[in-house]
Amino acid sequence: MKKYLYTLQTICFMFLIAGASTAQIQQKKPIIYQIDIKKEINQTTRLYLNNGLNEANKLQAKAILIHMNTYGGVLDAADSMRTSILYSRIPVYVFIDNNAASAGALISIACKGIYMREGANIGAATVVNETGAALPDKYQSYMRSLMRSTAEAHGQDTIIHGQDTTYQWKRDPKIAEAMVDERIAIPNLIDSGKVLTFTAKEALKWGYCDGIAQTTDEVITKYIGYQDYKLETYKPGWFDNLKGFLMNPILQSILIVIIIGGIYFEMQTPGIGFPSIAAVIAAILYFAPLYMDGLAAYWEIIIFIIGILLVMAEIFIIPGFGVAGISGIICVIAGLTMALLGNRYFDFHTVGSVDVRDAVFTVLAGLIFGFTLTLWLSDKIGKKGIFKKIALNADLEGAVSSPSLISLVGKKGMAATVLRPSGKVWIDGEFYDAVSESGFIEKGDKIKVIRFENAQLYVVADGVF
Repeated sequence: MKKYLYTLQTICFMFLIAGASTAQIQQKKPIIYQIDIKKEINQTTRLYLNNGLNEANKLQAKAILIHMNTYGGVLDAADSMRTSILYSRIPVYVFIDNNAASAGALISIACKGIYMREGANIGAATVVNETGAALPDKYQSYMRSLMRSTAEAHGQDTIIHGQDTTYQWKRDPKIAEAMVDERIAIPNLIDSGKVLTFTAKEALKWGYCDGIAQTTDEVITKYIGYQDYKLETYKPGWFDNLKGFLMNPILQSILIVIIIGGIYFEMQTPGIGFPSIAAVIAAILYFAPLYMDGLAAYWEIIIFIIGILLVMAEIFIIPGFGVAGISGIICVIAGLTMALLGNRYFDFHTVGSVDVRDAVFTVLAGLIFGFTLTLWLSDKIGKKGIFKKIALNADLEGAVSSPSLISLVGKKGMAATVLRPSGKVWIDGEFYDAVSESGFIEKGDKIKVIRFENAQLYVVADGVF
């Protein structure tokens, strides 16, 4: 009996050793990390890439393979993605499954190796607007520079022919420029008047493709050189898509509109209501994804909050409009703008001019549109259409337009709401719209009507005159 038990223990022990050995062998397999970029290049795909690069570093991957199929996208996201690839500690390769157009071409050229499926294309990197029309030359000039510098980043090969030594670009910068500018002509490749786009075989011939493959496995085994490997793939979650959506420049401008509009309308109404809630929610949606992505630092959010407090102090505490109000507006604009830039304590040397331009444009567009929309809504609310239903003014309209309001001049009453400077007053048992000409008047303070002009009552705090 003991003999059988001993034999059984020996067999179990051997199985344990075999299992441990197998697990150890699997752990020793090199990890290849794959990131899929198969949609428009925007803030969402930028998050995919950055999150994938971080995960690959944590897993100590040997190589990163981008599986690409895109027609392009926005330039600022593409610029950020190509910079991340160029400075990645892990070599990054790309497999172009079908298309790498425009921004996709820029990202592909940044990779250490470019591999393409038969029938795939790369190029056509002219900067265009929403309708597909080419933008002015200043935009093309910057894109040419990006393409050229990205190609140059891969360096040159030293070629020795007998006693002669020559240097040849691994990726010719002139070819990269020709993908942007139709005026560039390259002998035996493309005439002026055409923007360059390569097929897989053409790219292979001219050094913009390092091999043709049909699958990612073929790229890894045949070209990158890992026969036995473990493939890990980045799987984006719903939160990545939400964060990318919130970081869309158009939505960010809309959030700025809501912030400005909410502050303005809250100043026109007593107490804390819907405008304040809308402004706070918009501010959270604006700063939260930027903070989580590492763009917005806590001190930039503090600058924004200080700006809001200074503006509120100028409106509610300090009469007139002076240093506090101007300083507050500057802080608000600075906080909103710097939150979009990847600076570190006012160190902007890593921030590109395109990033600055896009950030300033996003903030100013939101502020200008928000201010204009706010004035328009202020004029419409309570007058007609759907805006008439959100203001209680039916009785007051008749009162304000009535010539009998002239008879109120000289009468005394009470502030029914805070006058800052406009609000409502209570005179002889009736509510009237009025404007204060003696600064802010608190609710419940006594007032005196001094004149009636342009269908508007003007009052002062009782005792001023």
